[in-house]
Amino acid sequence: MSVHTIVGLGNPGDEYAGTRHNLGRMFVERLHDAHDFAEWKTDKKPPMRSAKGALSGKKAVLILPDTFMNESGRAVAHFIKNKKEAGNCVVVYDDMDLPLGTIKISHDRSSGGHNGVESIIRALKTRAFVRIRVGVSPQTAKGLAKKPSGEEKVLKFLLGKFKPEEMTALKKVYARASEALECIVTEGYQQAMTKFNG
Repeated sequence: MSVHTIVGLGNPGDEYAGTRHNLGRMFVERLHDAHDFAEWKTDKKPPMRSAKGALSGKKAVLILPDTFMNESGRAVAHFIKNKKEAGNCVVVYDDMDLPLGTIKISHDRSSGGHNGVESIIRALKTRAFVRIRVGVSPQTAKGLAKKPSGEEKVLKFLLGKFKPEEMTALKKVYARASEALECIVTEGYQQAMTKFNG
């Protein structure tokens, strides 16, 4: 029976808790608390936490890399040894190209400049894994993402903490991302894309 590997991207340490760039990590931590997963197991080589359990009756393992974002692939490669296993990997992360409140499922795409995803592509030597991209940018009147420009502003934005009203919006996003994840696990990513990328 195949096991789904679910990875939450972020940076370790208290100073990064609650920041936009840690959204993937926050989602997987919530997922752990909401479902019947084992206690987190901490590893040093590579630095990470993992927990085994099930989602919608399918075996799953949750992974939180405890390296910095650009080294995330080390933890993922510890669990995924071939292309078939990569196909059952779902990486959840923050995306500035999407407005807050939206999610997008994608598969076999480039990293879009996200260092964590880039690290996983390098470590697994394939792009053929599933991503749940969760929007973090403010919205324009037309509902598009209003991204900060310039490296310094981007960093400041990503490493800034979510505001209270944004945390409220995130609750709905978490619910939708959880539904999407369960759909991926039970029906496959193509079906999930049809249902959730509207």
